[in-house]
Amino acid sequence: MVDFLLKNNKENEINIQTIFAPEHGFRGTASAGETIKNGKDTKTEIDIISLYGKNKKPTKEQLQNIDILLFDIQDVGVRFYTYISTMHYCMEAAAENNKQIIILDRPNPNGFYIDGCIREEKYKSFVGMHPIPIVHGLTVAELAKMIEGEKWLQNDQKEIVQLKDNLIIISCQNYSHKDNYTLPIAPSPNLTTQNSILLYPSLCLFEGTTMSIGRGTNFPFEVVGHPNFPKEKSNISFNPQSNEGAKNPPFENKSCYGIDYKTQKLKSNFSLKPILEFYQIMKDKDLEDKKDNFFNSYFSTLAGNNKLQSQIKEGLTEQEINATWQKDLEVYKIMRKKYLIYEDFE
Repeated sequence: MVDFLLKNNKENEINIQTIFAPEHGFRGTASAGETIKNGKDTKTEIDIISLYGKNKKPTKEQLQNIDILLFDIQDVGVRFYTYISTMHYCMEAAAENNKQIIILDRPNPNGFYIDGCIREEKYKSFVGMHPIPIVHGLTVAELAKMIEGEKWLQNDQKEIVQLKDNLIIISCQNYSHKDNYTLPIAPSPNLTTQNSILLYPSLCLFEGTTMSIGRGTNFPFEVVGHPNFPKEKSNISFNPQSNEGAKNPPFENKSCYGIDYKTQKLKSNFSLKPILEFYQIMKDKDLEDKKDNFFNSYFSTLAGNNKLQSQIKEGLTEQEINATWQKDLEVYKIMRKKYLIYEDFE
């Protein structure tokens, strides 16, 4: 959008003061979790302020010479994808400083269904800002309306703040939640194919385990593997290497064995089958020199509760786990309908 505005700013009516950069940086090339530093955009020479790291919310000083915040980022419709957390903080900053924020909506490639557990308040984090399911079925603009409407914005004193007329939505044309929308450009360096975007809700849970999901390969979020995965059960091997989107990936320069989800398709859009199967295979293996170390502390943060890990360890089936979500999902679906802009998938 910055490039577009500069190209079409013939009367110099628009003065772009600052670029606020989310996770992966302004040009979307930084690896997950990499520190994004302040600086200048090499293409436009406009100042960049990082909103990923210690400074997640624009400050009063950073907004001093700004009249309008413009949010234009391609999301993928999953609770733990951090672009929506950055949107939340930008909305808060705008509300606190009486600034207008314009949300330029984008189609949601996972917007045709809803699934997964609702995040519990105890597990609120940057990868789970809102009490919504893992796959929430909203565009960023619809979610912005929900954030405002449900009064989830707070100032530093934990007081509710609202945007009211300062929230402007620019909706998409000819979009419906029934659409299977394919992104023309990768939204981040490790979601490089449509298949990886569709697999992301299911396979990202492995980020809370000792397994590799292919960071440092040409097919991140399309495989799951580990050096100790049984070769006889494997249909792929890969060797992670550092690259632009994955600096120092798990098991760098080590041969990993596992399952290739480019060829082995999931039966449902969001599926627990991969993590259930890998846990059963790997739970008794020597992982990092000690047994029963399949999960790490990040798993419950991603899941939004500590129940899912317990359910997996107890050996519940996918159907049994899904059943525990349904009551909360029905409540969420009723709330969601209030904020829809587009035709629903149901």
